Amino acid sequence: MGLLHAAAAVAFASTTIRASSSSAAVRRYGMRWTTRCLLSTSAEAVAEPIKPSISIGLTNLLINGKFVEAASGKTFPTIDPRTEEVIAHVAEGDVEDVNRAVKAARKAFDHGPWPKMTPYQRSKILLKFADKVEEHADELATLESLDSGKPYEQSRHIEVPGVARLFRYYAGWADKIHGLTMPADGAYAVQTLHEPIGVAGQIIPWNFPLLMFTWKVGPALACGNTIVLKTAEQTPLSALLVGKLLHEAGLPEGVLNIVSGFGPTAGAAIASHMDIDKLAFTGSTEVGKIVSQAAAASNLKPVTLELGGKSPFIITEDSDIDHAVELSHFALFFNQGQCCCAGSRTFVHESIYDEFLEKAKARALRRVVGDPFQKGVEQGPQVSDEQFDKVMGYIKIGQEEGARLLTGGERFGSKGYYIKPTIFADVQDGMTISKEEIFGPVQSITKYKKLSEVIERANASPYGLAAGVFTKNLDTANTLSRALRVGTVWINCFDVFDAAIPFGGYKMSGHGREKGVYSLNNYLQVKAVVTPIRDPAWL
Repeated sequence: MGLLHAAAAVAFASTTIRASSSSAAVRRYGMRWTTRCLLSTSAEAVAEPIKPSISIGLTNLLINGKFVEAASGKTFPTIDPRTEEVIAHVAEGDVEDVNRAVKAARKAFDHGPWPKMTPYQRSKILLKFADKVEEHADELATLESLDSGKPYEQSRHIEVPGVARLFRYYAGWADKIHGLTMPADGAYAVQTLHEPIGVAGQIIPWNFPLLMFTWKVGPALACGNTIVLKTAEQTPLSALLVGKLLHEAGLPEGVLNIVSGFGPTAGAAIASHMDIDKLAFTGSTEVGKIVSQAAAASNLKPVTLELGGKSPFIITEDSDIDHAVELSHFALFFNQGQCCCAGSRTFVHESIYDEFLEKAKARALRRVVGDPFQKGVEQGPQVSDEQFDKVMGYIKIGQEEGARLLTGGERFGSKGYYIKPTIFADVQDGMTISKEEIFGPVQSITKYKKLSEVIERANASPYGLAAGVFTKNLDTANTLSRALRVGTVWINCFDVFDAAIPFGGYKMSGHGREKGVYSLNNYLQVKAVVTPIRDPAWL
């Protein structure tokens, strides 16, 4: 995805994000969004919430091309995090509904037209869907912000365009998936076929619902697979609308099935289902272990995982401090801090440490917190009461363990799940807030002396999702980019996600890659075909 410059506030490059790693939650996102807003922070109370002009029309499960009630008849509320009030009641899928969805997906794969279509025909449907996403951009962005609490400007100008861009990217790949021919010892013709893997089970998080839907569904459809997807219970609404738009674009019945529900029921049923051929999960490391075990204990289905992170953001002594402050602020506080790859461990060289702290505090105090539908707001509420309580708990632990609270640490306003931008200084590596994924607007800053020291400390984590490096020295950039044990290193930038750039982690941040050509491997089988050649002219 290319860069899009809108006014002087937003710089955009593509797609990626996620949820918490120390609770049984789920997460995910996608894009670059750098804002240099100089507005003063809102008053201590959030203004009366803006009422979006949208009616919630889709709340049922999508199974075999139709929106249907849960077999049990149960529903659950999805909550507006600005007001703590119910937006709508959504069908609560469980084991029986997953069975129905898998049956539809299996029939569509084994006997339906989708895998048998020419790749070009599949490509045209995905391209038509991307057009429909753009036609319904306002509605999709409103649903996304209403359900998750993220700023509307972010949803409308970054995430929804990212959905269209990524589907066009995978539409372009659909007719370019092919095998190889290779020589063998003897008179044989040898070729490989790249075939769709079958029925894909997909479980997505709440922090970037539309983008995580796209990262999973786009490559799976391009390869000719069928899908059973579970949305996060906190944010089920936008996926139902894009599911409807995909069918309007010509997707056959049963190819995409969407089940809203909870992890221990619907999620567990997908992970352990004997007739699902492949599992893709984005969420916490703890839950990632559980779904991996379920997949192995059932039919040993392959699993790709995009899990937790505790990404270092390293600022060297030669840095432009003002620029480094702004970029490290964005790296942590973007999307209310609810990003798997957030730069949540800020390492600052001792020679610039005090000046950096002063300016980082001033920037946090300028951050505009408020109703995400209000123009100019940078930070909305956390997604749920559970996430709010979790973040506030970490803030309390940070204070108890001796980290120095520079600013924030409190609720913002009296209604909604808003938290003041929070910064801790003098954070030690052994502190809980330095080791565990907070998944909220809490920046932890620590000092270092030598490059060799910061490499060792940055790598001393069970996570390895991403890292940021801020330096003017090319040698330093090259050294760090190779020494850091992570899946992505951003040099003098952060959260740059292009449709073609792979994303995924080392260590306990998961395995497999999303986006780009690498993601196609998740949804393909490789078959070798060997045929004898009689009286060959050549070998």
